[in-house]
Amino acid sequence: MSRYWIAAISKEHAKLAINGNFIQVCHGKEAPLKKMKQDDYILIYSSKIKMMENEKYQMFTALGKVSDDRVYSFQMTEQFKPYRRNIEFLKCNEVSILPMIENLEFILDKKHWGYPFRYGFFEINENDFNFITSKMICDETILTNPK
Repeated sequence: MSRYWIAAISKEHAKLAINGNFIQVCHGKEAPLKKMKQDDYILIYSSKIKMMENEKYQMFTALGKVSDDRVYSFQMTEQFKPYRRNIEFLKCNEVSILPMIENLEFILDKKHWGYPFRYGFFEINENDFNFITSKMICDETILTNPK
């Protein structure tokens, strides 16, 4: 049974993830990635364009499926060796969260809707996942005809 996740990362980092077919969350921590299993789905939400800047983006920027059960470390720099998971990113459109807020069950306080994203990585229910992806999907057969 698939589970559904959201990773909150910048648009800039989402591009790197999509191009490299991986996900890296919570500043490279291993524990969050271990929660996912093969065939789970992940959405990337980008509140900002760049991590260290304040320009808002507030878009769901990617949709992917966990490819395997492997969590591995990757040497990015001499001082930084984060953990990653392999993801098969699916063709989709970026969509704004703003018109969806009222309909998302994981957002309990609609006035302070950004609160859940502070954790960087969290699970959502299937209803929310289906609602968000219904706005993102270019090819609906992606989710209805799994490998």
